[in-house]
Amino acid sequence: MVLDLLADRISANYKSHKANAAVAEGRLGFGGPKIILAKPGTYMNNSGGPVANLMKFYDVDVQHVIVVHDELDIDAGAVRIKQGGGHAGHNGLRDIISAAGSNDFVRVRVGIGRPPGRQDAADFVLKNFSGEERKELPLLLALSADAVEEIVTKGALEAMNSVNAK
Repeated sequence: MVLDLLADRISANYKSHKANAAVAEGRLGFGGPKIILAKPGTYMNNSGGPVANLMKFYDVDVQHVIVVHDELDIDAGAVRIKQGGGHAGHNGLRDIISAAGSNDFVRVRVGIGRPPGRQDAADFVLKNFSGEERKELPLLLALSADAVEEIVTKGALEAMNSVNAK
């Protein structure tokens, strides 16, 4: 959903790519930096192959990859940026790290909080949004898309200092 918002912002349309992904390309603002948005056509747990294949196709170093993902360990509605690090049990990140051969990509971590009570984490992340969550979703998506834009335009460190301080 964050990537769809970014695609709208840059007036880009997704096209099917041989790397098993939907890809949209465009620029942030007139004459701004080029961005390539990619949504793997696999389940989240198997997203590493498409990411690695797109890195090779576009000749992009892992340090220039930004992965947007849900994060149980961050309060719902919060957005944080992180450079590198482990997968913290997130199977999609685990697969990307394995396929890319590095963990040195930037992450936009979209907080969803912990499941209530004893609910299984997998069930929690796959459930539909509640009515209250749907009301808050546009703001969370905008904050997440803003974080991606800030990383691209100002660099990961400056974006981390700005976004993570909020």
